[in-house]
Amino acid sequence: MPFTALAGRRLLDRRPQLDRDGWITAAVHYAEMILLGCAAMAAVGFGKEHPLVTIPLRRDISYAVLVVIGVFVTATVLNLAIQGLGAPFAVALSRKIASGWLYSRTRNPMVLATLLFAVALGFWLQSLHVVLWAAAWLAPAWLILVRVYEERELELRFGASYLEYKRRTPFLWPRLRA
Repeated sequence: MPFTALAGRRLLDRRPQLDRDGWITAAVHYAEMILLGCAAMAAVGFGKEHPLVTIPLRRDISYAVLVVIGVFVTATVLNLAIQGLGAPFAVALSRKIASGWLYSRTRNPMVLATLLFAVALGFWLQSLHVVLWAAAWLAPAWLILVRVYEERELELRFGASYLEYKRRTPFLWPRLRA
């Protein structure tokens, strides 16, 4: 997965052009989502078939946490759609910087919410394998994509306004006070 982020970044930096950059972003995002989806299905399937260690947490508790985080994921998507006039990934690139509500606390609330969802899914499945996969493979891969590719693409698309937003808003860990 880091390969697609690095290849996309190289294409962006070679000849930045807003009309061409949209196609590059679509290709990078779809490639990443296919790779992430396949890896997630393999990790969950393997974790269910060959559990390393079963996590002794009641499923009703972990399910409740999963639902709460699922609402958080949905809220980040809605926040981006309403404020940024776009959708996640390359479905519809945002036309504005979403800098309010959840995006005022962290530049990447959707990434944070999705990573937390993957960990919560591991707890719900009672699979240490899935939790370790999310922490050791999914998180680094996704953070490389965001740092290497997405931040550069946003700098090119939004210029000084994104650089100012980036300067004042934390990367991943939310600022608790606005």
